[in-house]
Amino acid sequence: MLILSCSSKLQILEGLLKKSLPQTLQTVSDTSDSFNNIYAAFYRDLDAYRRLLLDTDAINWDQAFSLCGNHDGIHEVSKDAVVLKKVQLTAIPYFIYLNAKPDKQPQPRLDPGFTFSSLNSSHIDLLNETWPYGGSEHSRKYLANMVRCFPSTCILDSNGHPISWIIMESWGAIAHSYTLPSHRQRGYSSMVQRAHGMRVHAADFPVYGHVALDNTPQQKVMDSLGFQRLSELCHYCIHSPASQ
Repeated sequence: MLILSCSSKLQILEGLLKKSLPQTLQTVSDTSDSFNNIYAAFYRDLDAYRRLLLDTDAINWDQAFSLCGNHDGIHEVSKDAVVLKKVQLTAIPYFIYLNAKPDKQPQPRLDPGFTFSSLNSSHIDLLNETWPYGGSEHSRKYLANMVRCFPSTCILDSNGHPISWIIMESWGAIAHSYTLPSHRQRGYSSMVQRAHGMRVHAADFPVYGHVALDNTPQQKVMDSLGFQRLSELCHYCIHSPASQ
């Protein structure tokens, strides 16, 4: 493994990784919990990835963490590794949707008093309450980090409260799309995702997201916005040593 310290080389590497999303993702490490301790594995050389899991100290198997990987074969190698190490990973598969050319058509007109905006710290409790994996202090910290560090898009009602939103996760994927039940069936989810996609595309990032295999409504939204479903799956693997 080559460790880079030269600023110019790091900038070149950042550009290469940025252009290769979602096949390459950055790694975020916070040893407090599985939400914030994240390993992202995007190897084209699966033997190198296998050696990383088995022959190095890059993975701390004594703590809870999430391991995310998109490339074909990553999940299989991960399963082989945990058998040899006698640990456990719970894998959750997701479809990967990529939009190479986000729709540049004008957005439909919002209701009077409604505006497009970004999420902020005052919205974290709402996100934590409505996210299927939320409800804990760990998940709240995770969502707060995402809102603080990465782009988000929302629609605010006339009172300034978010009624539909989407955020970008640490690996560059758009995620956590949600519309309050009282505002559904009005096209807000599509509006938010289209606006967010244009924002991400303008920043020279690829526009892609992960959708649960059983989330048919969201899959239809992605299809309607011109996203292409990739052949490989993304796997979120959760490691909880306390449960072993």
